[in-house]
Amino acid sequence: MLALLDAWLIAPFDYGFMQRALVAGLALSLAAPPLGVFLMLRGMSLIGDAMAHAILPGVALGFLAAGFSLPMMSLGGILSGLLIAVLAGSVSQMTGHKEDSAMASFFLISLAAGVMLVSLGGSSVDLTHVLFGSILAVDSTALILIAGISSLIVITLAVIFRALVVECLDPLFLRGQGVRGGLVHGTFLGLVVLNLTAGFQTLGTLMAVGLMMLPATTARFWSQRLEGLIAIAIAIALVASTGGLLLSYHLSLPSGPAIILLAGLGYVLSALFGRHHSLTARRRRHAMPLGAPEPD
Repeated sequence: MLALLDAWLIAPFDYGFMQRALVAGLALSLAAPPLGVFLMLRGMSLIGDAMAHAILPGVALGFLAAGFSLPMMSLGGILSGLLIAVLAGSVSQMTGHKEDSAMASFFLISLAAGVMLVSLGGSSVDLTHVLFGSILAVDSTALILIAGISSLIVITLAVIFRALVVECLDPLFLRGQGVRGGLVHGTFLGLVVLNLTAGFQTLGTLMAVGLMMLPATTARFWSQRLEGLIAIAIAIALVASTGGLLLSYHLSLPSGPAIILLAGLGYVLSALFGRHHSLTARRRRHAMPLGAPEPD
């Protein structure tokens, strides 16, 4: 039994590429889910997906300029994502349209432009790598960059945590305390862009948002407190990233989709059997005697 567990859970990480992939996955799993929780609480869940597409033109330009140079592609992705965020906010303020509609328009333009740039300057293999990533191909340079960005996100979130919570619940109170809500909002969107830029190397621009949003939405079925949501979301992301890597190794599956599908399986099971708002919880509530207190 111990030999079987060793062969399935420990032996795969004897290889350097699996060790680097594991560390990269764990770093992203610590930084991405808290951002997803705040996106969900702010009613901006789809903004994360839009921002994931917004970094694509910059990543493509970095690829055209320097090939598969992660620093150049990351720099391009950061600048592109921030530019799209500023443009969407400016259009929203000048025209009165909601920010999410402006972001949706720009993300479609960004997706088309990015795919066009990569297609013109590379092969279909290059396009697949940019769109879907390859966590098993993470090298030491990429690992340092991912770990550095993830650490910066966690530290910055800790610094602005209170302001971010208040800005979500009562932005007028935050303004009364002399703190500009726009600054907090802009900083938060910048952290989202940074996380997606770190994640595109491992999961690609199309799936980088998966490790951010799926654990966050899954945690909603198990907790109603902010601290619980963040802790559960991080735990789910850690299990999904590690389990996805093991599944991809043993079953010869693509690693990125395996990680996201495992997180998706957790979401489906939680929607069916979770403590709050799930199908089982609704049936249990309907079956309770009238006036009985609901479980915490």
